[in-house]
Amino acid sequence: MSLKSKLGLKSSAMLVFSIFYVIAGGVMFFLLVASSFTAPPHVGVLAFLSLITAYSLIQMKKWAVLLTTILFFLVAAFSIPVLFAEVNRQIFSSSLGALLFNLALIIYVTFSLFAFVYVAAKRDDFE
Repeated sequence: MSLKSKLGLKSSAMLVFSIFYVIAGGVMFFLLVASSFTAPPHVGVLAFLSLITAYSLIQMKKWAVLLTTILFFLVAAFSIPVLFAEVNRQIFSSSLGALLFNLALIIYVTFSLFAFVYVAAKRDDFE
């Protein structure tokens, strides 16, 4: 029996986006703890919202649409300026760590955009 059928999901995309939000929230919580809670407060907020959004997508709750929308705009507001600053200072790929960080940020924003568009398009399927 597949994970999709165990969770009762109608769409494989919802499973992918739920897993994405669980991983994103988990990584952000890890970074928050690893920094001894000295990371900016929005990291904790984004982590918490990501985990709640993952749950709401699995359960196909109507408020998943609202959470996905809010989370997308928060991610865009905090991530895109960082990427622009990195490009303007020409340190986008100055080291392997900087390159990996920037690539992870691009993937994070892209997946958030895809999740936002998909959930908004399927908003009538939510209960």
